[in-house]
Amino acid sequence: MKMSRLFAPTLREAPAEAEIASHKLLLRAGFIRKSTAGIYTYLPLGWRVIRKIEQIVREEMNAAGGQEIMLPVVQPAELWQATGRWELYGPEMFRLRDRHSREFCLGPTHEEIITELVKSDVHSYKQLPLLLYQIQNKYRDERRPRFGLMRGREFIMMDLYSFDRSPEGARESYARMQTAYEAIFRRCGLSCRAVEADAGAIGGSGGTHEFMALAEAGEAEVVFCPDCAYAANTEKAECVPPPAAAPSPSPIAAPPRAEVATPGARTIEEVSALLGLPPERFLKTLVYKGDGQYLAVVVRGDRTANEVKINNCLGPFRDLRLADEDDLAALVACGSGFVGPVDLPAAARLAVDSEAAVSAAFVCGANRPDVHWRDVVPGRDFPLSLTADLRLARAGEPCPRCGAALSGARGIEVGQVFNLGQKYSDALSARFLNEAGKSQSFYMGCYGIGVSRAMAAAVEQRGDESGIIWPLAIAPYHCVVVPVNEKDPAVMAAAMALYDELRAAGVETVLDDRPERLGVKFKDADLIGFPLRLVVSAANLAQGQAELKRRQTGDLEFIPLTEAVARVRLILEEN
Repeated sequence: MKMSRLFAPTLREAPAEAEIASHKLLLRAGFIRKSTAGIYTYLPLGWRVIRKIEQIVREEMNAAGGQEIMLPVVQPAELWQATGRWELYGPEMFRLRDRHSREFCLGPTHEEIITELVKSDVHSYKQLPLLLYQIQNKYRDERRPRFGLMRGREFIMMDLYSFDRSPEGARESYARMQTAYEAIFRRCGLSCRAVEADAGAIGGSGGTHEFMALAEAGEAEVVFCPDCAYAANTEKAECVPPPAAAPSPSPIAAPPRAEVATPGARTIEEVSALLGLPPERFLKTLVYKGDGQYLAVVVRGDRTANEVKINNCLGPFRDLRLADEDDLAALVACGSGFVGPVDLPAAARLAVDSEAAVSAAFVCGANRPDVHWRDVVPGRDFPLSLTADLRLARAGEPCPRCGAALSGARGIEVGQVFNLGQKYSDALSARFLNEAGKSQSFYMGCYGIGVSRAMAAAVEQRGDESGIIWPLAIAPYHCVVVPVNEKDPAVMAAAMALYDELRAAGVETVLDDRPERLGVKFKDADLIGFPLRLVVSAANLAQGQAELKRRQTGDLEFIPLTEAVARVRLILEEN
């Protein structure tokens, strides 16, 4: 491909909306262009990367026994209604009606429709196990699409579904997919860690793991143990309960609660400064509304409530949100910052994080403006009818497996595997005849890889201030040949000959034949991220040489022109 013909409109500056490195660089380097919020066009360079990632995914899925199919994007509502997810999925689902007023959705995922397909055509245990996958666009109406390809409303995903005749078979399929995922991300040049995760709207009772590409711009936080294999998304990570508390102190051991005036002090930080007490001596009461009912969740003042755990423990809810000021005024006649668990109205269901349920004297809101209680003892001053792990884990806390201090990192979710059990096959009556001739539901798993996310994650992990540094396996092209002076016939002839030889040798090559300054060509080469750059100049030709630069290391070397193609091929083979 000649650069003069390549549709790769590079930008000197990133659009103001771009917040993270991958979004900025993919826009600047001419890989993607925004169509509307959360929806992007892939330009030729970007599409080449996508196709390479897809090919790696196909090869590993096929090697693991998967068979590729293509399912419809438009799915009938009745399948989703049968599993209960039509309402559960909430406003993230794109819904539509046809001219006959029948309801459909644009597929955010395909568990229902694949189960219906297999139900129709698989009737015997002899046809199992079965692994079917597709690579297709998915659609989710994100409340706040952001970060370019990281959180979009239309994205490219590989989703595989396994059907087995037993729990043991389902676990084998799960393990096979985990191994395949590790190979995929290794081949794509991504540094990933598998972590325990929450199943979310996909559901299933057999467990799930996310594959996180570790990066500072990651939207998710993970904790992992340096001494054992434990690793989890912080939304899923288990918080070690405090040591068993002694019986609630007697009024002599702990003074009765007392009111304290806290005018205008709403936040933990403000009340902490006013009273001269550390945040861990406070109780924070967060009021949520879930499907119309009030929930009051109490955590320690220095902790963060975990809405995933709250939803799993107290729900599930189709719509869980923090109560607004009008809600609080109707419930307790005070605004946020002064709500507390003492004498909370019965309309609110009270749940206390296990760490906040210990027998200690805390400060909390008094359910009146500008007033707090001090010396509040859980179990004495408010009931502990429901206690559970309701907070986010964080680095430094003890590992729930071995007790060592957890480390923390940020990650980009590029894949997830789910052991679904019989959730969907039961709901859709998808059954087969087992070895005993009896009808039973399939055991299922589902496995997703964010193809477009993987491209962005590679940029996050490897980009620098000059541009993108692609892993060779997914780079749009391997090499760019740069003639220093396109008006010099000898230089252009040598550059063209080198370009033709590289292509004939199977090296994906671009010739930068544009009438641009050398500095512009070099900047674009680094911005786009060509792994190898060969420079042909009159001075080098006089020595029978070309200059070779490796984008990843910045190393320069001069090589004989007659050996250039062999040298490039050797580098590609080694990597």
